[in-house]
Amino acid sequence: MRSGSIKRKTNETDIEVSVTIDGAGFYDVSTGLGFLDHMIEQLSKHALMDINLKARGDLHIDGHHTTEDVGIALGQALAKALGDKRGITRYAHCYLPMDETLTRVALDISGRPWLVWKVDFPTQKVGDFDTELFHEFFHAFAMNAGVTLHVENLYGSNSHHIAETCFKGLARALRAAAAIDERAANTLPSTKGTL
Repeated sequence: MRSGSIKRKTNETDIEVSVTIDGAGFYDVSTGLGFLDHMIEQLSKHALMDINLKARGDLHIDGHHTTEDVGIALGQALAKALGDKRGITRYAHCYLPMDETLTRVALDISGRPWLVWKVDFPTQKVGDFDTELFHEFFHAFAMNAGVTLHVENLYGSNSHHIAETCFKGLARALRAAAAIDERAANTLPSTKGTL
């Protein structure tokens, strides 16, 4: 099984995360931010990736540091679990519908981190969670996982649905891109010979 664990402690947050790519979608997530927990649980369930994540952060200030650092640690754990990336499918995309909302997620497990984020939210909050923090999470995740990630909400009017389609779309694309390609299980999917 491809697994990776990270412990990250700063003056702002204390995070432990473990990821198993070839899992069953089991999760145990606690960040102190209820909606972020819900989104990471969706990521785990729909990627069939086991995630165990505990985070304590300076929530008396706001959710920014915790959200960003969770993205960093989760990305680093995924990168560790992917190892040398031998045999992965590498590229994948997903169109994820949810009621009135449709979001497209495309990614490349390239080793070249990049985020294109074309997502606008009609409200500033979902519950108590600031919607501007979704960008912070996805940026931190992409940079530390080493993936090229494009997320575009094509349409939608409900902020909860828009956020959820971003996370579920990431999950489904990641599940497909990280899958082992049986036709090329012992090779790297690159003419460079490295990712």
